[in-house]
Amino acid sequence: MSDHLNLVPPLVESGKFQELLDAGQTLSVALSPADNSLSAFITNLNPPSPEETEKEDDDQPIYFASLDAVPSSERRLFLTDTSVIFSAFQHLMKTAATRPDDWTQSDEYITMVRKLSIDYVNFIKECWVHASQPIPRPDGPLQFSSDHYRTLYTCFSLFVVLNIPEAGYEQAPVGDELMEWLNTHFIEPSTEEGDALSALDRPWEDETFWPYLTRAILRGLSKASLFFLRVLENHPSNRLHRLTSTLIPIIETQPRLSNFTAELDFANEIRRWRDKVKALRIDMDRVPENDRFDDNEHWWDKLSDIIGILEGRQDVIERVCEDIGADWKEVCVAWSIFVDPRMRREELPEIVSQIISDMPPDPTDHEDMVHAALFSGQPAEALRHALKLDRWLAAHLADIMEATQLIEKDVDEDSELSLRDQHILAYAEYLHSDPALWRITVDYMYSCNEIGQRQADEVLLRVPLRLQEQNSDRKVDSRIRAGEIVGVLKDVNATCFEYKRESVRRTIAAQTLVSDKDYGLAVSYCTSAEDWKGLARIVDRSQKFTQYALAIAPSVQELRTQSTIQGVFVHRLIFAVRYARYHELMEKQEYQDAASDLLAIFVEDVAPTSWWAVVLCDSVPLLRYAPALLFPTSGVSLLLQKLEEIFIQTSQGAGDDYLSILLRVMKCRSEKDVLERLITVRLALAQYFARCLVLGPAGRS
Repeated sequence: MSDHLNLVPPLVESGKFQELLDAGQTLSVALSPADNSLSAFITNLNPPSPEETEKEDDDQPIYFASLDAVPSSERRLFLTDTSVIFSAFQHLMKTAATRPDDWTQSDEYITMVRKLSIDYVNFIKECWVHASQPIPRPDGPLQFSSDHYRTLYTCFSLFVVLNIPEAGYEQAPVGDELMEWLNTHFIEPSTEEGDALSALDRPWEDETFWPYLTRAILRGLSKASLFFLRVLENHPSNRLHRLTSTLIPIIETQPRLSNFTAELDFANEIRRWRDKVKALRIDMDRVPENDRFDDNEHWWDKLSDIIGILEGRQDVIERVCEDIGADWKEVCVAWSIFVDPRMRREELPEIVSQIISDMPPDPTDHEDMVHAALFSGQPAEALRHALKLDRWLAAHLADIMEATQLIEKDVDEDSELSLRDQHILAYAEYLHSDPALWRITVDYMYSCNEIGQRQADEVLLRVPLRLQEQNSDRKVDSRIRAGEIVGVLKDVNATCFEYKRESVRRTIAAQTLVSDKDYGLAVSYCTSAEDWKGLARIVDRSQKFTQYALAIAPSVQELRTQSTIQGVFVHRLIFAVRYARYHELMEKQEYQDAASDLLAIFVEDVAPTSWWAVVLCDSVPLLRYAPALLFPTSGVSLLLQKLEEIFIQTSQGAGDDYLSILLRVMKCRSEKDVLERLITVRLALAQYFARCLVLGPAGRS
């Protein structure tokens, strides 16, 4: 993930940001609640006055960008398929939580963890093979190359080899498994080199012959080693013939742990085999100096290096690896085969630290750094580099590391997250770049502590339900009306039930009911979910809401009797019901009662400040009602007082608190337009006062 975004063309030219600050402006960013996209735009450092707002350039550009590239179709397939393994692993963790504490040390538990870990490895391998195929791709090149999946394959498989051995083999020598891993993922020497040498009549004369043979023996490739050792039977040196005839059975009989049922037998056979190597060294040293070379090169030195490897001489192994271009990994693996064939996993880090001090890993290669950290027994460091390679890798490694007690479950004081949860949520944020992946996004989030679970709640609340699209289908619409939950809403409901997020389910249900204008039931759901902000949004929808708000009245009566409900939201609902009743009276032409209700809204102080301007505008027809004066002068004074407060507060920069609803209702472009509308209210109040002076009390109906 990049730590910066390039905007083209730029909002601010490079090096000119200070000029923007000097002009009283800055760059602002707003994150989308639906995914991890964002918008970037220029804003004023200080809130603008109404006059400045009017002068603002309406064509100010807004840039939209995403923190992550949305997964392509093939990448999405990789993410969704591996999430199935993740879900199975979480089920295993739930099972472990119900068992005795020592069950996580049992062979049964280790076998299950290993099985799921190998499932990850096998699936990565399949993706790598698929991505490597030279097939036509209609959608263009892959978002992640085959080499990327190869690196995931090498890292995850090494993690399994080093940290999740087969049950009962935790204390077994690790050399053979490491050699198999190295030969599987880093094939050397190449098959092409062997084919080219085998086609020559005198291959030992080729400059690649001895490096090839040496590396084949170093890698334990006995078939290739024996083939080219037998080729040396045609070499002109009789002494080389005799030495290779002794070396061949030594290569053939090199002990392998897999061939023994007991480690003690393996150790005894190693000692006997090394005695044969020592005997061969004695024969080597007896070769006269004049017979140690041929017409091409010093064959004795090359063969001596091979014998030095078999002897387990550390200096020879390191020097040979440097000569043939091998890295620290090959030295470490060769060490576990030739220097210390009985090396355990816990002994490996000490040897690795010694080797990489002379042959350090490539700090610019994230794959190599992950390998080095795993070899060194530093799981947290491995996660740090895995995060740079692919957040998928870091998340799934961290998940297994915590389950196998390789990393602590302790919560960091600053982030309030464990190391495992940090990586899981970082990966979930990447998934959130694609709203279509909301199902697996919340699966990962809900596997974390309270912070992750709250994030998952917010994702569920914003899942596009596409109810209008569903209702356009007559069959689907009839099923919905019959009480059946279908489509995306059904999936969201199921997720809420699965993770026991009843309050989230009720909030989503309330949102659905609001979209269907069933406000009474929506309020009931919001109340049961304790979604107070949702209640406020119901009230603030628009004037159209008043057509349905009377359905809330029974809910309001019930809420007023509950002391646990937050009072500010009850006031919102009281206002909504009172305001709806006012409009009902206006439709029935019961103007006197309508005026009394409108005035009561201010007298009882139930109207939110954002609705004052709307209610005052609604008062104009009643103020201009010709047959009679509908308001007492004290009431009109109160209306004027509220109006003046709006003008004063707006001039002091609080216009958004007082004008936002009217701005939306009247579809005005600026606060200035809204204030012009309110001048009409001021004029109506002035005219009403004038009528009061002329008509007096007799004017009251």
